[in-house]
Amino acid sequence: MTDRPFRRVALIGLGLIAGSMAHAIRQGDLADEVTGHARSEATRDTARRIGLVDRVFDTAAEAVEGADLVVLCVPVGAMAEVAREIAPHLVPGAVLTDVGSVKQSVIDAVAPHVPAGVHFIPGHPLAGTEHSGPESGFATLFRDRWWLLTPLPGTDEAAQSRLRALIRGMGAKADMMDAVHHDLVLAVTSHAPHLIAYTMVGVADHLSRVTESEVINYSAAGFRDFTRIAASDPTMWRDVFLHNREATLDILGRFTEELFMLQRAIRMGDGPLLHDYFGRTRAIRRGIIDAGQDTAAPDFGRALLAAGKPQG
Repeated sequence: MTDRPFRRVALIGLGLIAGSMAHAIRQGDLADEVTGHARSEATRDTARRIGLVDRVFDTAAEAVEGADLVVLCVPVGAMAEVAREIAPHLVPGAVLTDVGSVKQSVIDAVAPHVPAGVHFIPGHPLAGTEHSGPESGFATLFRDRWWLLTPLPGTDEAAQSRLRALIRGMGAKADMMDAVHHDLVLAVTSHAPHLIAYTMVGVADHLSRVTESEVINYSAAGFRDFTRIAASDPTMWRDVFLHNREATLDILGRFTEELFMLQRAIRMGDGPLLHDYFGRTRAIRRGIIDAGQDTAAPDFGRALLAAGKPQG
């Protein structure tokens, strides 16, 4: 490939998303060089050992030198500090983006530090697993997944086009969204479900009438999927809830109202209401499969995804 979207890509943070980006960029020949940095020395050593990127640097400032694309792959709560550190080292014309699950908070944290001439385009790939760390990434993580961009008004169109080209090259589908609306949508589709999963696993852990061995040995599919979600990186999810507080609380309030309604239906033996409710929610699952965002295969196709095989 001769017309690569970027010459040098710097990944700040070397976990699942950055690792998957590194693999996908290499597989698609989308950049001349990929550099990286992680705060943890152990993570940097692992990245060097497995050859995750071309060069691993001990500081973020060194990693971004000469990069025409810089990707912040750190927890939302660390964005401001990292942006402040790298700002003097960003080259004019570079594109700066991120992969945070919350967008307005990231904009508030990062935008004040972005130098003139650097194009800040916040982003969020809607892809992930419960695993973390530099060895968890794989090239097909983004295949057929949405990658949402929330550019600020007046953002350079050519810079946006280059970033979308990279996203498409990694197999994802790019779309644009207002940052505040993004945070509300993700509160519905990701943040509140994660909190509910954490809560359900916590309830099982504290239920004295059910032993730990029974919870582990007799887990049905629903609880197993709760535990998969609840195994996600605790630092990342702590920051997500703290930085998307209003939207998450709004959705949790609505969830509580629905839960009270279902409690009453169960208590009153209202079978028709329960059947109608479950029928309507079942249609959402069919819609997700029809949209190509999951499969009807056992384990939701995750075994195929981890093996790098196409779904569907």
